[in-house]
Amino acid sequence: ESAAPAYAVGIDLGTTHCALAVGAVGSDERPETIGIPQVIDAGQSDTQELLPSFLYLPNEHEFGPGALGVPWDREMSFTVGQFARKHGAKVPHRLVASAKSWLCHDGVDRQSALLPWGASDEVQRISPLEASTRYLQHLSATWSHARPDAGPLREQQIVLTVPASFDAVARDFTVQAARAAGLERPVLLEEPQAALYAWLDDQGEGWRSQLSEGDVVLVCDVGGGTTDFSLI
Repeated sequence: ESAAPAYAVGIDLGTTHCALAVGAVGSDERPETIGIPQVIDAGQSDTQELLPSFLYLPNEHEFGPGALGVPWDREMSFTVGQFARKHGAKVPHRLVASAKSWLCHDGVDRQSALLPWGASDEVQRISPLEASTRYLQHLSATWSHARPDAGPLREQQIVLTVPASFDAVARDFTVQAARAAGLERPVLLEEPQAALYAWLDDQGEGWRSQLSEGDVVLVCDVGGGTTDFSLI
């Protein structure tokens, strides 16, 4: 029987940015944001607080050896994050963007290779599900790089946020992407609920003087791909 997880790891798999945070299970200390290594220019990587949710699929002659390397893989054949967004703006037919929005689009086959949308036949396309998987694989590798002694990410308690507007199918695809990235048992948490939990934690006991029994809280989530208004 596996040991109880030592850490709770929160993943925000956003439409325009991803983020990673960790807190020790059973601790009162505030969660800590984990910086995410990524390519910021050809041949140059750096650690940033956020990972832009963009994936660039280069042709085989576009960059030299190691140009898209990150600490755990010096010979990456594609890139996600800041450089993907920056360079992909110049070559949009090779740029995968808004994969999360495609993941909840019930008018397409979300497991078919349709991204980048409008790409020419020479571009090896991927599915919205595969794009989400690659972001999660990058975050999983980030965890192993940042916390080499803590055990792999799959052994931690994984909390993965989803929009309140995600239907059951989109939630299932999110879980499929997590499992494809090696994260077998993610807990899905709606983003407005996560925001409310964060506010309650920030207020301490003070929230009791601001809310009364029967009150309703309006959470406004203005995101990069969708805006949700939720009553809790």
